[in-house]
Order: sequence, then C-alpha cells, then structure tokens
Amino acid sequence: MTYLEWLKQATNTLNGSDSPRRDAEILLGFATGRTRTFLMAFCETQLTHEQLQRLDDYLKRRKDGEPIAYITGVREFWSLNFNVSPATLIPRPDTEKLVELALEFLPKVPCEVLDLGTGTGAITIAMATERPDCLFTAVDNSLEALELAQKNARQIGVNNVYFSLGNWYKSIKGRKFSMIVSNPPYIEPTDVHLSQGDVRYEPRSALVSEDDGFADIKIIVQGATKHLNQYGWLLIEHGWQQGEMVQTIFKQQGFQLVETHTDYSGNDRVTVGRWFKP
Repeated sequence: MTYLEWLKQATNTLNGSDSPRRDAEILLGFATGRTRTFLMAFCETQLTHEQLQRLDDYLKRRKDGEPIAYITGVREFWSLNFNVSPATLIPRPDTEKLVELALEFLPKVPCEVLDLGTGTGAITIAMATERPDCLFTAVDNSLEALELAQKNARQIGVNNVYFSLGNWYKSIKGRKFSMIVSNPPYIEPTDVHLSQGDVRYEPRSALVSEDDGFADIKIIVQGATKHLNQYGWLLIEHGWQQGEMVQTIFKQQGFQLVETHTDYSGNDRVTVGRWFKP
C-alpha cells in the first residue's frame, strides 16, 4: 500500500474526527519518520509491513478516541515541541493566550514567576525561552507530571526554571513573586463534555474542580495575596463562561485592574489582576 492509498483509507476510517485528513497525515508521518512535505511529494512510496502494522495500531487507537498527542507522545505549543503523556493535560492553542498576556504584563527587569499546576511545563517553559533573565518556579502535585516537565525543559534547553513538587502553594511557603500564572482545573464534575472527545483520556484531577469548577481558582486567588509582591500580577486561565465569576473572586480578594481577556476564538479565557495592599 502506498502513502496516498493509506491516507485515503485512514481518512475514511476517521470520518468521526474533527480533522480526519490531518489526523491521518500526523499518524503517517509519525510511523514513517517523514515530514508532511515528503509524504505529499512522494505519495506513491510503498509502506513496509512493519510500518503498516504500526499504522493499524495507531489508527485503531485514534478511532477509539485516544488523542493524537498521546499516540505520538508530542504536542507543539508556542512553536516548541513538548513531550506529553496521560499524566498531563495536552497543551492547547488557547493557552498560548495566557503566555502572550503574561509576557506582556511581566516587568521589563529580571524577576521571579510562579506557575501553579505546570503539567507538561508548557506555560513556564514557553515564558522562560522568551525571558531568560527571569527565574521561573513550576509547581505540580503529580510527580509523573513534574518529571515530564523537567524532561521538556532539558530537551528545549531552558535552565532558568526550578521545579517543585506540591499542592498549589504548599511547597513554596514564604516566597514571593512578581507574577503568578496558572491553568488550573475549572470544569465542574457534572459537565457532559468530560465524557466526550480527547478529555476522556486526560487526567480528571487536572480538569475537574468542585464548587461548580471554581474551588481551585478560589484557592489560587486567595493564596496569591500572600505570595505576590506589591503590584504583582495574577493570571488565571478558565472556562469561556466563567469570566464574570472569576473577576468577582479576584475583586473579593482585593485585586485591582481586574480584566478578562478573550482567546483566539473570541471566548473569555484569561482573567488578570494586579495585587495592591494599602
């Protein structure tokens, strides 16, 4: 079977996916070690028996709903390649908005930044590549996730990130930062989307939060008042319908200049506030 023949067959097989052709191209490239350009230019190349066996396995897993990123073990974020695993959320394009805003609000002088619930390390490593003059601390309560984040930092080549195992602020007692960023769990436990699409395979602990999805956000905002320097910034990613409530949580804790920013699809996604203690 040629590359082109397999692509046509796989695209038909994955017709329930949002992007069946693209999924098939990624799997073919992963199995053959070839770029998309090569696959298209040499589409009459014959697949080996070993490649076909691997592709059959990948295709079955994808048809069953397993995310492409978990099959290949890699996801691009901020034009960087991150290793991913079922122990972490898959970095999403919308989260790049959080990185973009954080870099915009970050002081122009060297400072310290805290990333809570780092997962793959995507947010903090992306920021660290842009601001090598700053020191980043990335916290996660999953040892497996933290080891993966450390691996990503080494692979990408950043050396200004310190990793810490702990639940939210417990491992950084007494420390203060110029900025705190977080993409915490914010889906309510009864949300129907938890049984649909890629999220079925992602760690529930990184997705779901009690109190209608706001429990962890409240912990982070409240704790930030003890761990931010005067005039420090807090940025939190949240659900597209949660902006107004997250703003209220910020303001209840005394944050000023509170504003919710939209992602690249125009949905409320990141709320920002500045800490000021009179």
